[in-house]
Amino acid sequence: MKRLVVIAALVGAAPALADEGMWTYNNFPNAKVKEKYGFEPSQQWLEKLRLGAVRLAGGCSASFVSPDGLVMTNHHCARGCIEQLSTAKQDYLANGFYAKSQTEEKQCPAMEVNQLVEITDVTETLNKATQSLTGKQYSDTLKSEMAKVEKACSAGDDKVRCDVVTLYQGGKYNLYKYRRFQDVRLVFAPEHAIAFFGGDPDNFEFPRYDLDVTFVRVYQDKQPAKTPDYFKWSKSGAKENELTFVAGNPGKTSRALTIAELEYTRDVSMPKSLMYLSELRGMVTEFQKRGPEQKRISSNMLFGVENALKASKGRHEALLDKKFFATKVAAEQELRKKVDANPELKKKYAGAWEEIAKAEVQLGNLRKDLSYIEHGQGISSSLFSIAKTLVRASEELPKDNGQRLREFNDANQPALKANLFSPAPIYPELEIARLTFSLTKLREELGAKHPFVKKVLGKESPEQVATRVVKGSKLTDVKARQALFDGGKKAVEASKDPMIQLALLADPDARAIRKKYEEDVESVIKKNSELVAKAKFDIYGTSQYPDATFSPRVSFGSVKGYTQNGEKVEPFTQMGGTFEHATGQDPYALPKSWVKSEKVVTASTPMNFVTTNDIIGGNSGSPVVNQNHEVVGLVFDGNIQSLGGEYGFDESVNRTVAVHSDAIIEALQKIYGANRVLEELRPGSTKVPPVKANPAG
Repeated sequence: MKRLVVIAALVGAAPALADEGMWTYNNFPNAKVKEKYGFEPSQQWLEKLRLGAVRLAGGCSASFVSPDGLVMTNHHCARGCIEQLSTAKQDYLANGFYAKSQTEEKQCPAMEVNQLVEITDVTETLNKATQSLTGKQYSDTLKSEMAKVEKACSAGDDKVRCDVVTLYQGGKYNLYKYRRFQDVRLVFAPEHAIAFFGGDPDNFEFPRYDLDVTFVRVYQDKQPAKTPDYFKWSKSGAKENELTFVAGNPGKTSRALTIAELEYTRDVSMPKSLMYLSELRGMVTEFQKRGPEQKRISSNMLFGVENALKASKGRHEALLDKKFFATKVAAEQELRKKVDANPELKKKYAGAWEEIAKAEVQLGNLRKDLSYIEHGQGISSSLFSIAKTLVRASEELPKDNGQRLREFNDANQPALKANLFSPAPIYPELEIARLTFSLTKLREELGAKHPFVKKVLGKESPEQVATRVVKGSKLTDVKARQALFDGGKKAVEASKDPMIQLALLADPDARAIRKKYEEDVESVIKKNSELVAKAKFDIYGTSQYPDATFSPRVSFGSVKGYTQNGEKVEPFTQMGGTFEHATGQDPYALPKSWVKSEKVVTASTPMNFVTTNDIIGGNSGSPVVNQNHEVVGLVFDGNIQSLGGEYGFDESVNRTVAVHSDAIIEALQKIYGANRVLEELRPGSTKVPPVKANPAG
């Protein structure tokens, strides 16, 4: 994989070059954008961008596109909702969905939308509380102070979410205050066949021909929410070389990690993850062969596994690239030499890299137990996750807020309860298959003689345990979960539900390994990463962007093609090419609505396009807007070269892949006849009756 990355940019040593960077709203390089593109975003301009862009709590991005709560995101970001609302008789994933009236909009069982309304720097508060502390004391104090800050911010209001966001590996801490919407309803979704046209073979590739879009609506007090900060629709769409902004929530980058951390990722964690995902894909693929209903209920799981597998392969290839990795090594050596050359800096920071390296060795020793006992690879199912949450809630909630496991803090409870009491369907057959697979891996990886394996399996096989606890559990009933939650520790410990009993059995071991990890590994890495970040600030200044943390960011770039294998890749595809790309067989089979509409669709309409915007996973669903805050596209992917973007950015080949705004309008009007959505996006556009052709269910 080609990697021509400037060393200084990789370590955040200087202001990022080219169109690099996933910038925070309170540290955006306005002057740099003006220097390159002739447009300088003001703070007022950035504020409007921040308020129009939103986050889906499940791991994606989105945006308001009307004043009445209409939200645009990717189809693959809303797949969970679409699948949960589907039945064997009405499969909205396969057939699509369109609410022709407000009363037909269907509430998503477990979707939450967050709008960032305020950013506060709390670095001084947290640094003062943790000054001179190390190890367990440092870790406990940091978590306690974070919880206090978050609780004070939300003040017990369930409509507010407050998160302390760690930036620059602990060099800075910002408090993000969100307006939260937990009543989210499905408005429109196309068929899976066009939303993921080309399937896994075309995933992370370009040219592409996907209509990966879905519209939902946020409600307050059972009425569509008023959202005055929204993005209007561009009349002309994205044009070549046009300045573009992507406002979203990039999930995670690792550009500032030390070499010891990158080596552990490359040599240990990533290969193990790839093996696990490959085997899990095989299990789900076999499950789908049992019948059409089994295929329907597991399709979302397979999509997630295949997407994660391909993304992980791309990231691993980047770390295996010797030239690329050498630039990372050289960058760290340069920084450490500068630290060592200054006696004051050497005294404060020189030992940080060695401490992180020692912690990575310790992590290697804990990896199997941590992954398979605490992190869920060894006991994996929706029902077990519910049981584990109930067991831990009964222990954690009676504690003071700052002393709880972080996921049970006051600030996190509204989302935790929404997931715990979600009416989303749970399918016993799939649960048994998942649990059998994970318990089998538990025994394989830890060994049959491992005390935890013996405790969990006893004399039963993985399949026998899975079948017994799934079939015997009543946790599919939301009322049963509520009763256990309300009853607290006494009710949980008295429960005869076999899934609760399994969670009670596993929890002491899981807590013990988590405690060891947090005290011996996590706290050491956090503390010393903070020192590395401060060393960079002292030497290179603060005009740099932090690693992504699934918190709101903005990137800038332009619509631009690239060269691959000596051939020029044009920046646009056209809707006509979608029909040419089709073969009639999965994954290149178009839905019937598209086949019937070929003659009425304007073939020259731009379908997908690429930009130089710097993105990563989590940016899916981000709007692409121009300098007038107008929607010109919708991010849904990156090209294969962009997968190495977790570790560095190369503008010559890294590309964002987006649905063109014109393609969305063309499809809504001529293929789906979705008048209500059209009128919200472009008021007055339905005065001329649209051409209809087999609208989605």
